Amino acid sequence: MASKKKNRKRSSSTSTAEQAPDLSITASDQVSLHTAGYNEDSERRIIHGMARFRSSPLDFIREVSLHFSGTGWRSFDDHIGQPQYYPGFSEDMKARVLSSPMLVAKVRELAEKRVEVEAKEGLLGEEAQHGGGVGEKDRRLKRRVQIEESLMEVSDAWTDNMICKMDSKRFIRGAYYFATQLLTRAYHQGVHVSSEEVLRLRAVAEKAAKDKHSIIFLPCHRSHVDYVSLQVICYRLGLALPTVVSGDNLNFPVVGSFLQHAGAMWIRRSFGDDQLYITLVQAYIDTLLQTGYNLECFVEGGRSRTGKLLPPKFGILSYMLESVASGRVDDAIICPVSTQYDKVIEVDSYISELLGQPKPKENFMDFLSASSVLSLKLGRVDVRFHEPWSLRTFINQQRERFSKLPQQLDTKEDRLRLLQTLGYKVLSEINDVSVVMPTALVGTVLLTLRGRGVGKSELIRRVEWLSERVRAQGGRVAHFGNLPTSVVVDRALEVLGPSLVGLVPGLPEDTFYAVDRFQLSFYRNMTIHLFILQSLVSVALYTTVKQGGGPENQRITYTDLHAQVHFLSQLFRGEFIFPTEGLDHNLNKTLDGLEADNVIKITRSENSATIQWVELSDSERETGRENFDFYCFLIWPFIEAAWLGAMSLMMLTPPLTHTQTAPWLELKKVQDRAQLFGKTLYHQGDLSYFEAVNKEALKVAYNIGEEAGMLIVSRPKDKSPATIRLSDAWVPVRGSKGIVADGPLWRFAERISASRREGKNRRDGATVQSRVLALADVVGKGLWEDAAVFEGGKEDGKRGRKGRSRGGMAML
Repeated sequence: MASKKKNRKRSSSTSTAEQAPDLSITASDQVSLHTAGYNEDSERRIIHGMARFRSSPLDFIREVSLHFSGTGWRSFDDHIGQPQYYPGFSEDMKARVLSSPMLVAKVRELAEKRVEVEAKEGLLGEEAQHGGGVGEKDRRLKRRVQIEESLMEVSDAWTDNMICKMDSKRFIRGAYYFATQLLTRAYHQGVHVSSEEVLRLRAVAEKAAKDKHSIIFLPCHRSHVDYVSLQVICYRLGLALPTVVSGDNLNFPVVGSFLQHAGAMWIRRSFGDDQLYITLVQAYIDTLLQTGYNLECFVEGGRSRTGKLLPPKFGILSYMLESVASGRVDDAIICPVSTQYDKVIEVDSYISELLGQPKPKENFMDFLSASSVLSLKLGRVDVRFHEPWSLRTFINQQRERFSKLPQQLDTKEDRLRLLQTLGYKVLSEINDVSVVMPTALVGTVLLTLRGRGVGKSELIRRVEWLSERVRAQGGRVAHFGNLPTSVVVDRALEVLGPSLVGLVPGLPEDTFYAVDRFQLSFYRNMTIHLFILQSLVSVALYTTVKQGGGPENQRITYTDLHAQVHFLSQLFRGEFIFPTEGLDHNLNKTLDGLEADNVIKITRSENSATIQWVELSDSERETGRENFDFYCFLIWPFIEAAWLGAMSLMMLTPPLTHTQTAPWLELKKVQDRAQLFGKTLYHQGDLSYFEAVNKEALKVAYNIGEEAGMLIVSRPKDKSPATIRLSDAWVPVRGSKGIVADGPLWRFAERISASRREGKNRRDGATVQSRVLALADVVGKGLWEDAAVFEGGKEDGKRGRKGRSRGGMAML
């Protein structure tokens, strides 16, 4: 059914169409049900249906009065879930947290330890120090009570600053109105969800409310809009609003209080070894889950600056797992959530951060500047909910699987493995329900073409081709009813804007080109998870394809292909989420798929199905390697970034003046120099992709280097900066003319380089070796100069201390 049905109330559908109907929350305050996205008429209503004071003051006043009076669904009186937004909510929650047996026990434990320390130091009197005396027990008891009272006062203040304060329905009605107007004016095509997923979520929420089980929403994190959109959806559809776990960097004046009353729970960015604070956070999480209040936590930790999913962060997730695994909470419901945007507001600032500029601290003036989004047209937001599942059932299944292992795991290892499995399962399910937006399709096409630009007709054809490939991989494409692809592409180009996609004037056909490839890479990275296995196989095959010659010279043995794919998958295990079936299964399945798509040709042995050779198919060559090049272009920027990370370690080769063990170098300074090294290589033509010069990719590369034993990293427990140096076995040899192109580090970089895109400036290997290694020496020189100054300062400090010591002895 192609026509759109609208209903001001929640609607259900029994359509048997391929895709479930969508619900769109628009600026006209309607929840619209439509079976195949929205058509031209509905978009017009989305754009112009908002009541504005200047154009329609009476309608504007009516909308405001309806929200603040709580007319109809706006009252939030009959939501599904535990009671929220009533006077005294905060005090009730605070009392529950402070009376938590876990917190009380920890306060007593800390007080006992402090009393013991004070007794040993003689602060409780000489008798207490020796453990005797008539009044010693009384003094210890009195002092312990004093310390407990003091710790509870601290806990009271911390709790008040931490917990969300859902006390006023009038406030949340106003907050909903404000958030909806801001969100739907910026994202003028509305917020879209799947009706099937919403109906399923409501059914789960009703059962969870009856059982007093919490729903833990675990969304991906690309923008500050993520939690706004989820809160708006929950409010509009009558679901209890989740308590949002938020970093206290957003808890600045005015905004912090507003967000806390809207559902934010403030936690420190780092807990350190503060046992009282750690216990307090666990007690609050326990309290929320024991009483059935919903929670929202970003499984990636911070926002993704690159557009793709980040590896899971296990901090706050471990607290939720511990609540259920320990038995203190009966069960909780996990609901992975994907939020996709036509355009992300913060991308400009992300690029600045990735290029090494410090992240600005959030403040009220920056927040006010967000009002500028009212004049933007950023397209639409698509939110998708994976099928919720029981955390208790997951824990039981994993424990049963662990118990079948030949070696029994201890509790700590068991919990860590359980936590890691949980984190990667959630990320995989977020990918499963993610929707590929039109801007991601257009951005991906523009960045996977060999030419400078692309004509309009070819762009449309490639977008249709990519949409088919996405669906073939089990992915979802945002649907727009029966609109032609040309209209969808036009809308994507309008949202991306001329600062990202340029139009060449005066040509017979509209021709578009990538203006800002770095920003467009953010949108391309939203699709790469669907094709990561094909990309790895393609760049492994590329090691022979780029050598040229006839087809017989460009094929690769299965053994060599397997080895290179294994090497690359290990290299990128911190970048991408891979299927869990194992390398052999994933590789063979991918090869079968590429063969079925006629991208590659496989030669098998006559007597068995053993693969001997892999090469490009004849039809793939005839069509200009369209599919093969697409897969390579997707991952080449990451290959470049990994190669840059490996080559930047050459800067850590000690100068000839350092005959002994090389000194430690400050990690941040090394990575800053590595970015400078990469920028120079890019502008000199030795690096093809500027997006490879980003600090997040370098961090991943250095983490891999540490795990592989190339790097030794020292991370002091105090606030001193982390330092690094190369492991002795990985230090390159230095000759009289500079670093020698040999050794394990050089061979590691060369293996990465084997899959790099061939460039005209890189065909002479000997020239590259001398030029790149010489540049590594030049850029790294500053590191060694800083290290020499630092070492000299330490020696001066030692001599100064010795001098003062001798002077003191003379005075005696």
